[in-house]
Formats: sequence, structure tokens, C-alpha cells
Amino acid sequence: MREQLKFNDDGTFKILQLTDLHIGGDIENAEDIKTFQLIDELIEAERPDLIAITGDLIWSEGVDHPEISYRRVLNHINKWNIPFAVVYGNHDSEANITRTELFSIQKDYPNSLAQAGPSSIHGVGNYSLPIQSAKIPKMEAILYFLDSGSYAPKNMSGYEWIHLDQINWFVEESNKYARANEKRLPALAFFHIPLPEYKDVFSVGKISGIKNEAICSPNINSGLFAAMLEAGDVMGTFVGHDHDNDFCGELFGLSLCYGRVGGYNVYGDLERGARVIQLYEGKREFDSWILLGGGKVVSLYRHNEK
Repeated sequence: MREQLKFNDDGTFKILQLTDLHIGGDIENAEDIKTFQLIDELIEAERPDLIAITGDLIWSEGVDHPEISYRRVLNHINKWNIPFAVVYGNHDSEANITRTELFSIQKDYPNSLAQAGPSSIHGVGNYSLPIQSAKIPKMEAILYFLDSGSYAPKNMSGYEWIHLDQINWFVEESNKYARANEKRLPALAFFHIPLPEYKDVFSVGKISGIKNEAICSPNINSGLFAAMLEAGDVMGTFVGHDHDNDFCGELFGLSLCYGRVGGYNVYGDLERGARVIQLYEGKREFDSWILLGGGKVVSLYRHNEK
């Protein structure tokens, strides 16, 4: 049995969000080599308690053996002996490999906490991870991971959405944890494609970070944001997908955040880096920032529910 996630003795739990690494099929590609070097630098700088990777780990289209690329990424992460969790993006299984095949590769890595999730609902990788108290055997926070899919059907444009059966699964999980703990635990959610509400958050409230491209959310709003508001446990969502955006903003008390693109073998003008999220045991709050190479920190953000 893999070790449970736990808060540290000082009451903190730190997550390093990597996203959009886009490792290709050429093992000598200079940009991919830079990406791996940056990953090492970021992990070394923060020494997180969990690494959360929010999709597009690899290129699959135009790559004959994307399974080799995927193993390269997982080998590089796993060597740090830090628990890691993954959700898939639209490019991970675009061609020559399926999400099920990706998960079959991943499931045997000793530090991987990812789960395939229920086979009866859309996607591969809908799962939750509780974080235990540092002092006593009880849950203190929840991390949700959802598969936001890839592309909309051909008679529609744009990207897939998180489906109703996935939303129902989230609500059931949230209620299960609330019953077991006799309260709503602080929670975060991770997936790849931003919700339509990311378009709204930039025009209201407080914003930290950069919006340098259009928000590429699905054309269908399936209601996950409303479900999270009504459930009352999720404090913030964390996505990737749009490489020139890295902002966090608050909409109706829920923080909607991007990570920072980490891969060099892909479009985007932002300096490569990662997002760091720090939770606090027993508190409905978190701090977050963007970490760049050389230890540079930008875009400080705080979520604090009074």
C-alpha cells in the first residue's frame, strides 16, 4: 500500500503543479532536455509534498511511440521519490496511444498516486486523494482530480467538457467525505482544460498573474463550477492548457487558477516554470505563487475564506 499524504508537523502541505511539459519523441531534442533540467531545478527548489501534473505531459500526434515519451516523463518524476498525481490533457492521447494505455504504464510506478477511477463514467483519471492530519489519524483536506477530456465531437467546435456523470461522481465523493468527517473538508481540484468561468473571473474581483491569450474553455458549460459552489468544499481549481496564461482569480469565493507552462517544446512566450500551492491544516486557505528558474518567485496569491 502506498504511503498516505499527510500534513507536515508545522501544519503545511506543499504541492508543485507542473503542466504542459509536451515531451516529444526525439530523445536528443534540446528543448525537451531543457524541460527536464527545469523540472529538476523546480523540484529541488521547493521539495514539495506532492507533484500534481495537469496534463499534456507529452506529444502523441506525429510520434510513433508516445509510450516511450511517457515513460521518460514518469521516470524523471519518479526518481525524486516524491508522491505524484497526474491528469491527462488533450494532446496526451491525441494519436497512437489511449488514455487507458497511458494509465497502464503509470500504475506500476511506486510514487504514482493516480487512479483510473470509475469505469462507468467518462474519462480515465477521476479520483480523489485525502490528506491526513500530521498528528492524529483523520482527514484534513481533499484533492480531486478530473479528466477534462480532449476535443468536442466533430459536429461541434472546440474542446470536450467535464461530463454530467463526472460531476455526479464529484458530488458523491464530496458528500462521502462530509459524512465521514462530519464537516466539509477544505479541497482543491486539478484538471487540464479551464472551465468557462475562467472567462468571467478575469473581469471581476482580484487577479494575480498574466492573461496573454484567449481562454480556451469548452463551448459547453456542464455545471461543474456550480456543483463545486454548492458542495462547499473546493477552495480552488488548477488547470493548464493555455500556455500564455498563468493567473489566479476569485469568483464567488472560489479561486480559479492556471499553472505555468513548463515545456519548451511548445508555443508560448511566458518564461517556463511551475505553480506552487501551500495548504494549512485546519484552515480554509492557501497561498500560491509561480516559481521560475533560478529560484525567482512571481505572482503571489492568497485564498482566505473568512
